[in-house]
Amino acid sequence: MLDIAEELHRWVEQGREFAVATVVAVGGSAPRQPGAALAVDSDGTAIGSVSGGCVEGAVYDLCQQALEDGETVVERFGYSDEDAFAVGLTCGGVIDILVTPVRGGVFPAALAAAVSGEAAALARIVSGPTDLMGRALLVHPDGTYEGGLGGHPELDRTAAGEALAMLDAGRTGTVEIGADGSRCGQPLTLLVESSVPAPRMIVFGAIDFASALVRVGKFLGYHVTVCDARPVFATPARFPEADEIVVDWPHRYLESTEVDGRTVLCVLTHDAKFDVPLLEAALKLPVAYVGAMGSRRTHEDRNKRLRDVGVTELELARLRSPIGLDLGARTPEETALSIAAEIVASRRGGSGASLTGAHTPIHHDGPRAPDGRIGSVA
Repeated sequence: MLDIAEELHRWVEQGREFAVATVVAVGGSAPRQPGAALAVDSDGTAIGSVSGGCVEGAVYDLCQQALEDGETVVERFGYSDEDAFAVGLTCGGVIDILVTPVRGGVFPAALAAAVSGEAAALARIVSGPTDLMGRALLVHPDGTYEGGLGGHPELDRTAAGEALAMLDAGRTGTVEIGADGSRCGQPLTLLVESSVPAPRMIVFGAIDFASALVRVGKFLGYHVTVCDARPVFATPARFPEADEIVVDWPHRYLESTEVDGRTVLCVLTHDAKFDVPLLEAALKLPVAYVGAMGSRRTHEDRNKRLRDVGVTELELARLRSPIGLDLGARTPEETALSIAAEIVASRRGGSGASLTGAHTPIHHDGPRAPDGRIGSVA
């Protein structure tokens, strides 16, 4: 539900009653992942999505019912071969939906944290004893928590620990524990939704291609920084949609700023005096993506220079150069799309190949780790 936190936070401030349907489990080719949500208020206004349209009507009705009777329910939707017009996912997947009325508790605090960019994890019981369904706990980065799951005293402490581990990794997903807080006994399932600050995209080189990439990066949800050593080019007028503009030598700025396993670095300067010291530093960092613009000739020359300053073959293997997927891009906007497509493929574990005629999954189970392997890095 935190994926629509901004709108829901406004509803809370306006005193509107609403119910939220949240995807808690998926199977097969389901279009949305756990945490995706649709909300309906008492006036019938709906926001969000749980299936991209397949079952929205039925889920809308469930939300209205939850507002009327105040009950939390879990409903499963899947494709029906016997009745092509039955409510279900025509893509062949299966999704479990938790529908709960939102009336106070920790939900307003969770929404406020998500809107303000604070790190927090919302843990809800989505499978287990009926009287515990939908109970929620809000966990903060320091391990403190608000709310309660209403079961055994140890349950809250165990759930908070599991949620904190998910929060540290920036992940949303489910975890199973015992109803008494142990790993044995009657099981229950928690959906943990992590609210973390937006991942960073740092674009080096204040050129026209960078302007287009800033817009695409913002669209994808990144906090975008533009860095260039030339003050005449690195200006708010040229990059009005950037969150931050830095005038500094790229390698010096990179060495002084904070990055993490979700950060993407896009080097568009294609000038050796900027590129070599910058990439020498970048390829040693545990970031999600490092890409550099330039022709194949520039790429070969740059690689030679990087080897000359001691960059290893393993580090060079992490470099996406020439940057982007082969879309035949020519304009700055097309090039930005090419770069963004490669970033998404790297993040989600996609191949970048056309889906037409392929027999690979449309939705992948996990993103790629910073070293390029499929892993659990968010």
